[in-house]
This record gives sequence, C-alpha cells and structure tokens, in this order.
Amino acid sequence: MKTYTKVSLVKALEKIRDQGWIPTGRSNNDGGVGNTLEDLLGIEENNLPLPNAAEWELKAQKKATTSLVTLFHMEPSPRAFKFVPSILLPEFGWEHQ
Repeated sequence: MKTYTKVSLVKALEKIRDQGWIPTGRSNNDGGVGNTLEDLLGIEENNLPLPNAAEWELKAQKKATTSLVTLFHMEPSPRAFKFVPSILLPEFGWEHQ
C-alpha cells in the first residue's frame, strides 16, 4: 500500500484532477466515488477507523447528492486530548441525544 506525505498527496490529487472526468470504477455502489479515488491513489480499501492517506481521511461524494458527509465516527487518536468534545463539538456540533 502506498503511503503519502501531505505534499505527495496534494500532488497526486492534482494529477488526478488534471485528468478531467474519470468515470467511477464501481458503478451502482454508494461508495463508488470514494472507492474510485482510492483506486487511483493506490490505497487499499478497508473498514478500519484509521486515516487512509498518511494522517488524513479522504472523503468524496457525487456532485448531485443530498447525502451528508460523516467526518468523525469516533474520537481520533490520541483520545486523551478529547479533540471532538473539547474543540469540535462546542463549535460545530451537538451532544448525541
């Protein structure tokens, strides 16, 4: 599996962007856009709660969608920092009811 630094990831994404329209490699798949991006970057598909490009989690979606993007499923590492409840939640979110 390929590992990216911030600089190499940005360059790889720019190279993909410069290719123009790229049809999804996985039609009839809700995650097809993200899977296609991972395929183009050489990132293996997995369901691990870990970033998929160095320290970044890539997110992609279809242009015409009403789907929400999930940014956090769980507290990111290091958990002792309490990043979500202390920084993101008060500014951008609300407690789960």
